[in-house]
Amino acid sequence: MNRMLWVAGLLVGGLVCGRMVAGSHSPDVLWHIVHEQCVAHAGAGPCEKTDPHAGYAVLKDRVGIGQYLLIPTQRITGMEDPAITRGDAPDYLAYAWQQTVRVNHRLSHSLPAEDMSLAINSVYGRSQNQLHIHVDCIRPDVRAALRQAVPHLGPGWTTLPLYGHAYRARLLSAPDLSGVRPFALLARDMADPTREMGRHTLVIAGIRQADGKPGFVMLDDHVDLVHGDRASGEELQDHTCQIQSQP
Repeated sequence: MNRMLWVAGLLVGGLVCGRMVAGSHSPDVLWHIVHEQCVAHAGAGPCEKTDPHAGYAVLKDRVGIGQYLLIPTQRITGMEDPAITRGDAPDYLAYAWQQTVRVNHRLSHSLPAEDMSLAINSVYGRSQNQLHIHVDCIRPDVRAALRQAVPHLGPGWTTLPLYGHAYRARLLSAPDLSGVRPFALLARDMADPTREMGRHTLVIAGIRQADGKPGFVMLDDHVDLVHGDRASGEELQDHTCQIQSQP
């Protein structure tokens, strides 16, 4: 194993739920792994998939049974980066949802879409300055709350407190995320996306709509430091994937 890959492995191992543990340093670890290993040595680096043409790489996080990270191959810092809402931006969230298949491959049995989720933390709720989408199981209590809420959700925002924080939710009535562009949908509701986006977290959860058709719930929370809310949507995920043992 070459030295760069060895160091990268140690640093990825220091990533815990999107935050760096004590003793780790650089907020650019993910960028160096993707840029210097996955892109430079496609097929031989630590990423399970690297597609520079589509603009993303897929890395198995060492935290969790099945957690994966989808990371742009271009330098994009996070929610605050205007590149994610450009019309010609890669469809990152659609590509990320496709990686739920990888999560399922690492579980004892395959789970349905409503047990899966995507999460992107705010600038206050992350430690890495390269956009990364967490792909993993949803918390069982969050899934239960979403099932109860689905009949009351529509294309507009509805208040839906989760995990003690002031989330809001809206229904995405689509069988998949291709072309839905949730980043742009969120930005359209802001007076000044350039200043506001970085203070928001975004979570996408698969659901079964009231008519039985597959769809998604889009969840948003914003930073409220006074009340200890760092807008880390990853809190709605379960990296131990306990949901696989439930009916």
